Amino acid sequence: MIASLRWAALLILVTLLGAGLPRAGAAAGTKIGPGCTLKGHKLYGKVKIVTAFPDLKVQIANAFPDLKVQIVDAFPDKCGQWKMVDAFPDLKIQMVDAFPDLKIQYVNAFPGLP
Repeated sequence: MIASLRWAALLILVTLLGAGLPRAGAAAGTKIGPGCTLKGHKLYGKVKIVTAFPDLKVQIANAFPDLKVQIVDAFPDKCGQWKMVDAFPDLKIQMVDAFPDLKIQYVNAFPGLP
């Protein structure tokens, strides 16, 4: 009887402690929503770098990025594929050194979520 009470108490304690831990999906990449979007903006397509009034503030990261970005010349239709343009962008970004909305890493292949 006492042993079963100890097991029940241990089970309750483990359950309560585990409730505060982040889930497996709560690691890198949780900022990016379904459909490869962040704050309502898709993270692929034509991108313009601006100095004021951006849609998103972006920081370049060497490790643990939120998104891997591949610069392409045509058909930027997959998550993380960006075509840099001067006019009519789908997304305007501002490059920052601190407090970004999104951390990116440039890659030559396999763009998208890390």
